[in-house]
Amino acid sequence: MANENSRELENGDHTTKSEESLLEAEGKTVEDNDGLKGKEMASVEMVFRDTMVPSWKGQLTVRAFVVSGVLGIVFSFIVMKLNLTTGIIPSLNVAAGLLGFFFVKTWTKALEQCGLLKQPFTRQENTVIQTCVVATSGIAFSGGFGSYLFGMSDTIADQSSDANSPLRDMNIKNPSLSWMIGFLFIVSFIGLCSVVPLRKIMIIDFKLTYPSGTATAHLINSFHTPQGAKLAKKQVSALAKFFSFSFLWSFFQWFFASGDDCGFENFPTFGLKAYQNMFFFDFSTMYVGVGMICPYLINVSLLLGAILSWGIMWPLIEKKEGDWYKAGLKPNNFHGIQGYRVFTAIAMIIGDGLYNFGKVLGKTGIGLYYQFKNKGLRTVLPVAADGSTPDGAVTSFDDQRRKQVFLKDQIPTWLAAGGYVAIAAVATTVLPKIFPQLEWYYVLVIYFFAPALAFCNAYGCGLTDWSLASTYGKLAIFVIGAWAGKSQGGVLAGLAACGVMMNIVSTASDLMQDFKTGYMTLASPRSMFVSQVIGTAMGCIIAPCVFWIFYSAFPDLGTQGSEYPAPYAVVYRNLSILGVEGFDSLPKHCLSLCYGFFAAAILINIARDTAPKKWARFIPIPMAIAIPFYIGTSFAIDMCVGSLILFIWEKRNKVEADAFGPAVASGLICGEGLWSVPKSILALVKMSPPICMKFLSKGTNIKVDDFISTLSR
Repeated sequence: MANENSRELENGDHTTKSEESLLEAEGKTVEDNDGLKGKEMASVEMVFRDTMVPSWKGQLTVRAFVVSGVLGIVFSFIVMKLNLTTGIIPSLNVAAGLLGFFFVKTWTKALEQCGLLKQPFTRQENTVIQTCVVATSGIAFSGGFGSYLFGMSDTIADQSSDANSPLRDMNIKNPSLSWMIGFLFIVSFIGLCSVVPLRKIMIIDFKLTYPSGTATAHLINSFHTPQGAKLAKKQVSALAKFFSFSFLWSFFQWFFASGDDCGFENFPTFGLKAYQNMFFFDFSTMYVGVGMICPYLINVSLLLGAILSWGIMWPLIEKKEGDWYKAGLKPNNFHGIQGYRVFTAIAMIIGDGLYNFGKVLGKTGIGLYYQFKNKGLRTVLPVAADGSTPDGAVTSFDDQRRKQVFLKDQIPTWLAAGGYVAIAAVATTVLPKIFPQLEWYYVLVIYFFAPALAFCNAYGCGLTDWSLASTYGKLAIFVIGAWAGKSQGGVLAGLAACGVMMNIVSTASDLMQDFKTGYMTLASPRSMFVSQVIGTAMGCIIAPCVFWIFYSAFPDLGTQGSEYPAPYAVVYRNLSILGVEGFDSLPKHCLSLCYGFFAAAILINIARDTAPKKWARFIPIPMAIAIPFYIGTSFAIDMCVGSLILFIWEKRNKVEADAFGPAVASGLICGEGLWSVPKSILALVKMSPPICMKFLSKGTNIKVDDFISTLSR
């Protein structure tokens, strides 16, 4: 599902394009220790049967966490930039896996040549790195720096429908490193405790597939086979080449962007009239790379939404100025055109989110019903593609080996339960001090219902690969915001509650995905849990610091039309306002349009789920259609360019495209993403680009030339 701040943009069958390639690669030929070349690998664990599995403590190496820390910082910058520009975050598992393998392999090879290597690099250690990196960079998403947390700020309030409200000041909390780090440490760990006791039920008894975790395990397993290591080396080389190109291209573009509307990112590719309506290619290698990872349907849906909104709807509504809304309002005034842009997008996002919430919840309920109804028969739903039989009997060597290792190192239930109670007690005491509008009993209610919601999200994610963390967060916004009320700071209380809920359910599903990856790579659950805890702790410090660099370096951060508009911060704040104040402040006919788009989102989803598969894959995704309504169109064009590149590549050489497409895309994303570090440093030291490259119409250019000529007289 493509949604705002979603780290998994999926195909119709709920797998990302890069995961789809990896799952196909599992069926490719390998050479095992007996030289069975040219045959499909019957057993993964038979390939590693002579390789010793380190103890859970042996999997937690210093080098693993050093590499994880470096990569965590890099990916936090990348995720933060994506968060603050469009909010669309693709899966970066391929890049994290490749880079983790490359760095430690290089490290161990150098030590081996010096005769100092004491411990070889194993797939279990690789899994620890992957888990830690994803946990670290994941806080940049779940921390709400592009959504609920930044939505509390003065900057976002100035652009929201409560900008002139007399109660505005009680709903403001500007960013500060101290309270952001404290808040994240309080709310980011409790989700881990909520699902730890259920790991055996989810992974072994229910045999949930967890497609992202499974794909990551296939990736790591393939790296540590002889042929897989050769392919990984080539993939890293491709990633490095396109990383260098993307970084240098971003550096080159910087020289031409010394003022507003300057540089390549404002190039009127399709003409000045199209540029005025936000239709242009902005030469962003990052979003070209994102487009190569995202499924074709996502990118086409984004382009369709861009054409529908900026090409048709907004120009028509702007002609109603003075009739539908007051003439002369600023473009970002919510009583004018901005109100239509934001609230129609919100209506479609809510419609799509509620439909999928009900759908996944229904699947979860049905799955649990059959699990317990047929408990005596040991029927599983769904059956994982791992060679096991429906009666639950272990029939393969892989199953036996994985189950043995997975059940060997237990995580005490008392530790998880005690940790949950202790953290909940601290949170109930401390959170109201950080957010006085969030009463202690609001927090207590959230933590009372959180384990059930975390289980539902983790179970649903195992069935469909959909994490509905943002949907649960929006639910908390409406419930707590309405409970607190307008006069008691309900807007800020709703946003804070959203943060608490999102972190709980997000980390719960992430941990279960990691358990699935560990299960398939023979990594100990204890090492997975410790790695997740350490990665989360690093993220609680790294993510706020990265955000603070952006916040300090770019004074216009969060302002519409700026380089970093943080579009979903405005969306989340207005959702909270909507939950507290209702629909009274909407411009004329806006509510009718919202009803229409809400219904359209549900109907489109019904059509997607009921149509035959060969036709359903052509039906657009409502959430993706809604994203450009407020943000604009340039990123959608960039992503479609990425799709076109991959499409041509697949037509010419599909095997090569499947093997190297994700690596090339990751290189493009990482290069531009990492350029944001020196760019921020240059901005902090007040060093601006030397050139402004701007495009003018012929008539305007003549006037500018005439004006310049008068100055030289």
